[in-house]
Amino acid sequence: MGKDKLRRFAENLTFKCLVQPSFEEIFHKDHPLKGRWNADFFGNDRPIILELGCGKGEYTIALARRNPQYNYIGVDIKGARMWRGAKTATDEHMDNVGFLRTRIEFIDSFFAEGEIAEIWITFPDPQLKTRRAKKRLTSPLFLEYYAHFLRADGWINLKTDSQHLFGYTNEVIRRFGLPCEVSNDDIYGTGYADETLSVKTAYETRFLQLGLPITYTRFSLGGMRHFEMFDWEEDEKAEKDNEEARK
Repeated sequence: MGKDKLRRFAENLTFKCLVQPSFEEIFHKDHPLKGRWNADFFGNDRPIILELGCGKGEYTIALARRNPQYNYIGVDIKGARMWRGAKTATDEHMDNVGFLRTRIEFIDSFFAEGEIAEIWITFPDPQLKTRRAKKRLTSPLFLEYYAHFLRADGWINLKTDSQHLFGYTNEVIRRFGLPCEVSNDDIYGTGYADETLSVKTAYETRFLQLGLPITYTRFSLGGMRHFEMFDWEEDEKAEKDNEEARK
C-alpha cells in the first residue's frame, strides 16, 4: 500500500463527517445511527438523500452545495477515494454532508423505514456478466433493500454511460410496473441535462471524452416492497431466437 493511500486512511479517522463501522458492528445487526441520522449525525430535520457508490464524492458535494435545504450521505467502500469528498466537506465546514464507508449489500443496517427521501446512483459498475446481475444496483435484490428505507414518494436516480445497465433498469421498471418520470438515453445530445444533471464526475468526464452518451433514469418503487429476480439476458436471447425462428 502506497504512502499516499496510508496517509488518506489515517486522515479519514479524523473526519467527523465520515462514518466507518467495522464488519462486526453491522453484520446481522443495526448500526446505532439507524433511524437517528437527523438527530444524532446532522442535528437537524432536513430530508436525507443518499448517493450510492459515491466514489470521490463529487456528486454528493455538488448536490449539497446547491441544495442546503437537504442532507446528503455518500456511500462507498473505497476509503481512499472517499477521502476526497470527506476532506472537502470538512475544509468547507459543510454541515449537510456525510459519508458512510460500507458495502451497499449492508445498507439495510444503516437506515430505518422512511428515513431516506431520495437515492442517486451515479456511474456504478454495470456488472455486465449475467452471473453478476444481482450485483447491479438497480436489480430487484437491491430495490428490495431500498424499499426498507426509501420514502413511499421517494425517487431513485440512475445516471450511467452503460447502455446495458440503462436497458436493464428500464426493463426492471417495465416488469414491475414502477412509476418512471424520466428515461433518457442521451441527456446531453437531447439537451435534457439541467444544472444538477450537468455535474460531472471524473468517470463521466472520461466517458464523454470517449464520445459515449450519458443516460438518465428517474423512477420510484410505487409502494412495492418485494421484488423477484429474473434473467433479463436469457429472456433477451430467447426473444432473439424466436425472432430468428419466425423469419
